[in-house]
Amino acid sequence: MHQKPFAARPKAGTLLRHAASCKTAAGRLAGTGALLLACTVAWAQAPAAGGAPARTVADPLLANPAMALPATTRQEIRAQLTPRRYTTIAAEVGARIKSLPVAEAGAFTEGQLLVGFDCSVQEAQRDKARAELDGTQASLRANQRLAELNSVGQLELDLARVSVTRAQAELATHQAVIDKCTIKAPFPGRVAEQKVREQQFVQPGQAMLDILDDTSLELEFLVPSSWLRWLKPGQALKVTIDETRKTYNARFTRIGAKVDPVSQSIKVAATIDGSPAELVAGMSGRVVAAPQ
Repeated sequence: MHQKPFAARPKAGTLLRHAASCKTAAGRLAGTGALLLACTVAWAQAPAAGGAPARTVADPLLANPAMALPATTRQEIRAQLTPRRYTTIAAEVGARIKSLPVAEAGAFTEGQLLVGFDCSVQEAQRDKARAELDGTQASLRANQRLAELNSVGQLELDLARVSVTRAQAELATHQAVIDKCTIKAPFPGRVAEQKVREQQFVQPGQAMLDILDDTSLELEFLVPSSWLRWLKPGQALKVTIDETRKTYNARFTRIGAKVDPVSQSIKVAATIDGSPAELVAGMSGRVVAAPQ
């Protein structure tokens, strides 16, 4: 009875040659997955026994080089919305908080009161300094009148003038402290975080509020330093925000002054066209830009 012969295994020399071919192909491709793929291609391309050519297996990476390109070459970058103006409001005097008119997440206008302190002690010290100034000024006027009558020496007159100057400086010092008992908004915006409460005593330098200007948001992100060959301020780009699932038109506004030598990236900023009301600081999305 006629039986089909079994396929002969490749000889040892053939196996060694194709193993070397596998190793060489794997060296051109990075990663463990690439190593397995290269070995599969080399084994499939090995001639079978009897010299019959084997079926060729296509290498997907070699057939489509774009699949092997890194994400930065495809020019899709992650970005975050940040306020152009933001700051932390800290206490400049040690006092009890009397009022916090704007609650957390509340909006305010430029010049609006944000924090009011109980500065009754400082106000009393200012009133005392003002009274002392009034007394030194009265003494100076009296000495000036006596000087016209040649009844007082020049030294007494000069000391009276010095007393007035010292009292004026003392009053100005106390007034400066009083001026710090109220903190007003430096720009319009919202309270991002409230770190203290009313009736709480704070120390000088203690952080109380984080505020930001939500009327002017911008995108901040890192791009490959190779983009500097074509990237210029004013160029257009698109950004898709994850939270809103909308795509917005934007333009590059600033390019960083320094390239990170380790990651070979540079920080840039862009501004979204218009002022979409649904955008909030902290949102993030995907930026897509192309050479122009």
